[in-house]
Amino acid sequence: MAINVELLKQCCGVPGISGFEQKVRELVTRELKGVVSDLYTDNMGNLVAVLKGKDSSKRVMAAAHMDEIGFMVKAIDDNGFIKIQTIGGFDPKTLTAQRVMVHGKKDLIGVMGSKPIHIMTPEERTKPPQISDYFVDMGLPKAEVEKYIEIGAPITRLSDLIEMGDCINSKSVDNRVAVFVLLETLKELKGQDIPYDFYGVFTVQEEVGLRGVHVAAHHVNPDFSLCIDTTIAFDTPGSKPEEMVTKLGDGVAIKIMDGGVICDYRMVQYMKEQANNAKLKYQMEILPAGGTDTAGMQRMATNGTIAGAVSIPTRHIHSHIEMANKNDIRGNIDLMKLCVQHLDKYDWSFK
Repeated sequence: MAINVELLKQCCGVPGISGFEQKVRELVTRELKGVVSDLYTDNMGNLVAVLKGKDSSKRVMAAAHMDEIGFMVKAIDDNGFIKIQTIGGFDPKTLTAQRVMVHGKKDLIGVMGSKPIHIMTPEERTKPPQISDYFVDMGLPKAEVEKYIEIGAPITRLSDLIEMGDCINSKSVDNRVAVFVLLETLKELKGQDIPYDFYGVFTVQEEVGLRGVHVAAHHVNPDFSLCIDTTIAFDTPGSKPEEMVTKLGDGVAIKIMDGGVICDYRMVQYMKEQANNAKLKYQMEILPAGGTDTAGMQRMATNGTIAGAVSIPTRHIHSHIEMANKNDIRGNIDLMKLCVQHLDKYDWSFK
């Protein structure tokens, strides 16, 4: 089954850095109107969508974070250039010669500028770039900039989603592809028999420390938790097999561990069995550093959760040109549905 590329394009294109996810929340709310039995937003901004199951004695929570990495206006100098504060993790070299959108009373396009290489000293040419080397140039004088832009205004990257063979390429694939997967999972589960109440939660502020999911998991208090997020696909020239983490096109990634969580071995085995039974292509993921909302869900429920995660392999992560395979994305939707549907048929005892 194909994926809805147009909806995925909308998910990736809408702006929403950590703490400013409102436009993403509006899109998700529109898509879920008439799909779920309950839809509400908590005080922090997490959007909670509920599908009722046959048995309400247990709860299942799936999380996909809405926020993207980006910037905030830190200062506007006398010439109208903007100094930036990063929101989330960046490799500075990915910023060179990129376009951004500064969001204020009026959205203004800017470009990431830095010192031209022609006038760099030999030492500057060999030194890795720093975030502090960059500024946003909107081609406007200070007075014009300040009509529309204030200190603290969010800045997002500009990069439209395009299709490249079996792949899609865009900014904010991390983590809007997971938002898309959770949306499609909820839509395709509508009207299906599911054993337990299913809470699909679109979380905020993951990129700055899993902040939204802590609140959401404490509130939902699930027994089972499933995270949906991207993971590194370092299957490019120069990589060693042990460094790849995942490969594009090799299927949905079932997480074993990352820098913040060791997934419950029972959930890992359950996911593998569901994939094998349905003949879904999958690969195992060990991510040595970095974390996801999995950790927050595992720890913040009253008794902890039986936690696992499905990941979408992604190249060039945390850049303007993140790339994922459409078949891997479809596999994530299929595995998520199976995991929600068959939880009552598995022996969850420790053994």
